[in-house]
Amino acid sequence: MIESVRRVEVMRADPIATQTTSDLLAVEEPLEIRLQYEEDGSIVRRTIAVTMRTPGADIELAAGFLFTEGIIRDRSQIARIGCCGAAARPGNRIHVELAPRTPVNIAPLARNSYTSSSCGVCGKTSADALHTAPLWSLPAATPMVDADILRALPASLRAAQSMFDATGGLHASGLFDVDGRLLAVREDVGRHNALDKLIGGEVLAGRLPARTRILVVSGRVSFELVQKALMAGIPVLAAIGAPSSLAVETARQAGMTLVGFIRHDRLNIYCGAERLAPTKTQHSNGQRSSVDGARPSALPLLT
Repeated sequence: MIESVRRVEVMRADPIATQTTSDLLAVEEPLEIRLQYEEDGSIVRRTIAVTMRTPGADIELAAGFLFTEGIIRDRSQIARIGCCGAAARPGNRIHVELAPRTPVNIAPLARNSYTSSSCGVCGKTSADALHTAPLWSLPAATPMVDADILRALPASLRAAQSMFDATGGLHASGLFDVDGRLLAVREDVGRHNALDKLIGGEVLAGRLPARTRILVVSGRVSFELVQKALMAGIPVLAAIGAPSSLAVETARQAGMTLVGFIRHDRLNIYCGAERLAPTKTQHSNGQRSSVDGARPSALPLLT
């Protein structure tokens, strides 16, 4: 039985009294991703990553990791994928067997340590290894997205975060269509794992590239999230939090639309404004509410 949430005893104190009660925590455990492939006529089996994650959707996580790291190109290159261990107790290991004659280049991965839940690029041994070449270029100026619909997406994502409701300690990535319909959502203690789970599901279903989709993430946007979205062919990335400078630079160079600090009445467009239809909502002073280049007032964010 996979356990994503765990109940623990806690002392709860307020100005009046201290009492013993219980609290729900997001589980964080290591997941070992093991790869089997052919090399020079021989079978090679090796561990390529150990990532700290919240158990659940582990097969999708492994598939998404392999795809966003450029190890596989599509579902057809996976012969078998599954958990190692008894069915009743799957454990913390995923075994991926690649199809015969699948070309494998492990060198760009170049990891020499485990991947923490807070960093998806920890362990890379060179700066060049950070960049993985996407399979597809993004479509120019499409799809068009209504700014009013875009501002409503974080609320839709939040409503679908069942584990966050229980723990308050999980990131989420959600995939939407241009009409604002939520297509899929994944949660994890690591923001990069949540996105790998989401993309892995699309890889296994054969739904990439996601050229008409919008990706919404629950926290800030780092370079690694932009890189993973580009690998999946996603043209629009929107976040509740702030992007980093490298995230903006990478998105701009790739022609991606990157939006941050989304609130019900405003958002900041960092690049790719040509995909956003003009907003219908106006402030009383006549200024646009969609973007004004200013940072919105601070709200509690999961960072």
